[in-house]
Amino acid sequence: MPDSTSAPLPKPARPLNRWGMGSLAVLQTTLLAVILIALNYLAVHHFHRIDASRSADYTLSPATRNYLSSDAVQSRQSPIKWIMAFRRSSPFYERVRILAEQYEQLSSSSRKIELEIVDPIRSPDRMQEITAAYGITLVRDLIIIDARTDESPALTEDANKIKALNPHVKLVAAEDMAVYSTADGKRKLTAFQGEDILTARLVESIEGKPRKMALLADKSRIDSSDVSPTRKALEDLLRFQNVELSELTIANLANIPADISGLILVAPKYDLTDNELAVLERYWDQPRAAFLVFIDSGEAPPKLRAFLRDNGITPRKDRVIARDDKKLITTARGSFTKGIPFIRDLAGQTTEFGGASSSLDVREGAEDLMNRRINPIGLVQITDGFWGETKFGQGNENFDEKEDNPPPFFLAACATRGAESDDRFAADTSRMVVIANSDFLNPDNQRAENLDFLASSMNWLVGREALAGIGPRSLWNYKLPILDAQVSFINRVNLFFLPAFIILIGAFVWSSRRA
Repeated sequence: MPDSTSAPLPKPARPLNRWGMGSLAVLQTTLLAVILIALNYLAVHHFHRIDASRSADYTLSPATRNYLSSDAVQSRQSPIKWIMAFRRSSPFYERVRILAEQYEQLSSSSRKIELEIVDPIRSPDRMQEITAAYGITLVRDLIIIDARTDESPALTEDANKIKALNPHVKLVAAEDMAVYSTADGKRKLTAFQGEDILTARLVESIEGKPRKMALLADKSRIDSSDVSPTRKALEDLLRFQNVELSELTIANLANIPADISGLILVAPKYDLTDNELAVLERYWDQPRAAFLVFIDSGEAPPKLRAFLRDNGITPRKDRVIARDDKKLITTARGSFTKGIPFIRDLAGQTTEFGGASSSLDVREGAEDLMNRRINPIGLVQITDGFWGETKFGQGNENFDEKEDNPPPFFLAACATRGAESDDRFAADTSRMVVIANSDFLNPDNQRAENLDFLASSMNWLVGREALAGIGPRSLWNYKLPILDAQVSFINRVNLFFLPAFIILIGAFVWSSRRA
């Protein structure tokens, strides 16, 4: 009799449906491929770069971004052509490529800048076309910026068979982006200023020719015979803003030439005569006049001071100082004021003006000035603790409320003449910037925020507000001091400990698999 408690017989195994499994695998693989292709397509056309470097070395500066979004770029009918002819083996290739691609991406979705990257070694036929079109001999890595808006030739030749590039075509060589120094008889790369050069050449190619600002050489402390670092710093800063520094002798003029975009007066050592003052006043009364003045501490000549006071900015005969634990502080410290469009990126930041500074009395909102459509505004306000010492150098400098100038006051100010608040007439206003310090341009006293402030002021004066803002930063090479014992330890780690550690891991894995 069969045992009723015995376990049921197992069900027979179902035959494998190899066709179904194969079809499912093919479908899954196909769907995975479609997803990967779609993700790659989206990543190519819709992406956002993140600069993870500590000081944002791969991000364009606010000044460059402002210019790329300005009408000078966005209102163009034809795109600006960039041709990056760099060898892949060039030490600057990756950094320059990343910079150039950012210019292209930030020029809006309509691609106002069209970038073409060409390797002269890998694409010799294309390079021959480029060199023939621009009449150049490629002997180095460079970028060609072509901002022509018509069919004018890229290369012209005059009657003397001298060839010249079109004013709207600029070349940027790799060597121009590098800063070298010589030490111990060796030439070494110390910095990279790619964005400075590229932005400057972009502005040059769009405008075709630089703006001109004239230094009043017969009244300024620096002239053509001056080879001081201060003059060189001023020229370099102007050059990067596509502004050419020329010189004028105001004593020989009846009127300021029409091709001059602005006047610069640096630490005047002699006062203006009545005729020279009349020339300056006629210039200031005309539309789009621009005047930049650097004042030595307490040394503004009487007639120049009267001219500035008449426009709401009065340089005082004092020296800005402070005391900290009985220590005399002669480096003036101030903060950039808020609400001024051309220094909005600097608003609220604190800075120092090295060297001698005097105070400026600014009559903001004065009714008599408003009736004359003159609007003075303070740009850099002194911080607490400083005052204007009227007897500096006589010893025992302490604040005297009867003789000295108490805060608040300003270290820099601007003034406009005209209806700047009205968009219809804003372009025709006359503009002035007065800085009560002429030493901050000296390399020993330079600060990045002051150079950005001066560059923004320059661009505001010549009516190029789009370039105002925090400018590019040069990337510097730094030495890492390491002791001989530390070098020996690093070598032992790299040559012995790391290989030994990898071998031990490999032996452990091999032993585990054999077990």
